[in-house]
Amino acid sequence: MTMLALVGSGEYLPPILPLDQYLLDHLAGSPQVICLPTAAGTEGPERIKYWSDLGVEHFSSLGAPVESLPIIDRISANDPDVVAPIHQANLVYLSGGKPDYLLKTLEDSLAWQAIQLVLDRGGLLAGCSAGAMIMGERIPGFPRAQPGFNLVPGVVVVPHYDEIPKSLTRVIRLLVRKGLTMLGIEGNTALFINGGNCEAIGLGSVTVWDSYGKKHYTSGQHIPDIL
Repeated sequence: MTMLALVGSGEYLPPILPLDQYLLDHLAGSPQVICLPTAAGTEGPERIKYWSDLGVEHFSSLGAPVESLPIIDRISANDPDVVAPIHQANLVYLSGGKPDYLLKTLEDSLAWQAIQLVLDRGGLLAGCSAGAMIMGERIPGFPRAQPGFNLVPGVVVVPHYDEIPKSLTRVIRLLVRKGLTMLGIEGNTALFINGGNCEAIGLGSVTVWDSYGKKHYTSGQHIPDIL
């Protein structure tokens, strides 16, 4: 049973506390959280420390044991000692940054293998912004969308949906390969996938845009036909 949380924006900030508490409540067993600032790996030591510290403070405030790992490049992503704590986790959280860098850093790495094992054991992978984008079949970009990890087949994820001009979302939709569904996820909001069940949680809405048109879902609403 795969558990994923695709978050639009606002990771580790006060408005998203209830959302993350909801995720913690759905874990099997006591929470063991790992935060990965990988997507910010090109932003320099200060920003990496910022995201690492913020993640630890955030989940600590929810009473969850948490550790942030310095997986910021291919070397650290393939270092067995750095990656080892992921094997004990049941929630791995990917914070935001550059989706293409995040994908290239994790692809075929020991870190990604460890994350897949967490999922195989029934754990949860949560990703915000860039962390959510890499979970789709394609990652939106210019001049064309690129392949993602395809954890959610047939989907392209557009975070910060409430901040993007409508004209740009239409362009993104046109650039997406025919037949894919676009998921627009607003800030402080997530699409939560728990096995075959998909629902919107948080303060905003999730927009599902496919060949049949657009539909909007708010917190607690079941979202059909994603998986």
